[in-house]
Amino acid sequence: MFSKIGQVIFDNEAVSKISDFKMGLEVEMDRADETGHLSVEPYPNTIGDEITNPWITNDFLEAMSEVVTPPANNAIDAVHYLYSINTALRTALSPGEILWPLSMPPIMPKVKDKSLIAHTTPKKQKYFETWLKKHSISEGAPCGTHVNLSISPHIIRIIHENFPNRFKSEQEVKNYLYMTIAQGFIRYRWLITYLFGASPIAEENYFDNENRPKHPVRSLRQSTSFGFGAKFFADYTNLDSYVDSMNEAVKNKTLLTTAEGQGPVRLRGDNDLDKMKQSGIQYIELRMLDLDPSSSIGIRTGTIRFLRLMATYFIMTPSLKPSEVVKTLNRANEMNDTVALEKPDECTYRTHATSLIRQLKFFVNSIQAGPEYQEIIQDMGLRVKYPQLTPSGQLQEKIKDNSLVEYAVKLGSDYQNGALQALRPFRGFEDNDQPSAEDLKEYLFGGSWEV
Repeated sequence: MFSKIGQVIFDNEAVSKISDFKMGLEVEMDRADETGHLSVEPYPNTIGDEITNPWITNDFLEAMSEVVTPPANNAIDAVHYLYSINTALRTALSPGEILWPLSMPPIMPKVKDKSLIAHTTPKKQKYFETWLKKHSISEGAPCGTHVNLSISPHIIRIIHENFPNRFKSEQEVKNYLYMTIAQGFIRYRWLITYLFGASPIAEENYFDNENRPKHPVRSLRQSTSFGFGAKFFADYTNLDSYVDSMNEAVKNKTLLTTAEGQGPVRLRGDNDLDKMKQSGIQYIELRMLDLDPSSSIGIRTGTIRFLRLMATYFIMTPSLKPSEVVKTLNRANEMNDTVALEKPDECTYRTHATSLIRQLKFFVNSIQAGPEYQEIIQDMGLRVKYPQLTPSGQLQEKIKDNSLVEYAVKLGSDYQNGALQALRPFRGFEDNDQPSAEDLKEYLFGGSWEV
């Protein structure tokens, strides 16, 4: 089952290190009022400046808040950062405001003009204005969760030392491993969409015409037809092809800028992609998750555990041949679109999904990953067998009169009330709206949690 690299990791007793990725989380949530409409309240003034605060900011819409955690050495710390910063945001909201728990936005105004767009830097403002020449405001409104992963330096060193003829430097090892993980997640993105998709319908005024699904689906946000962003997929064969395909798309005006072509997996390093060719990939950003309404922070710890398991599997098992990457990933994108637009009680690729879950179960047992991974594999297997257990399957039961407003408002209000009961809500952004990661750790935890 293991590739040569996987066998070296196993033989060096480094499996625990390979799965313990350094992690950062970014979660977008719209501010809404208690009637289920997009909030018109100003940006909260007690959480720092919306442009300069690195940990709470806005995104495309002024009412779209984004919580960003510092990089944490493990997943549990990342989740605690996210929970604490999310609570700080909630306690700063105006009376009657909530954070909308769904990826698809609350009820938007009938007239969607530029007054809805975020107040941001002149450079970003110009980009938004240009973007709106090709897209509607609604297209930029869905929210999601991004998971940033970086591999332990210990693993990089082990692989470099054992394959000196294959990799001339540790950076070459990084480039190879991150590209392998990216290929794996895009190849099986359809499974991620099936297991965690949670955007079955859009609310009133989201669509401006009759081009819309005729029934609830798995994930509007993850579909090519109705999803966010450009309908463009980069070439993930290697780092050079990734950069070249993005540059070519800008040149032929398929993309406005390379930033528009971020895709479901974004390779991160130097913001200048041409420079990243030289300096290499430093981490990857997974951008394929809808908000999970069953968690106040938009993502469950079990989801993170499953993503870590998949990333470990991709590193330790044989990867795609370079000549097969484009064809395989194009087919995977088509599969993802099918899954995204299937009904929430369907499982189009059940046989494929069952086979992959079985393979992951075998992998978990092979590396003796522990009961927590056996449990998450069992849970995901049940979702494959019973589609009604998936997030969209459960949301379908909450739809009333083609709307999830009643459910979302109640859930958002419950989460809001819970945050307001915090004994020590964080107020540090009032004094320092640009705290460092070290400052933030001290402000948030102050001896109650060792990060």
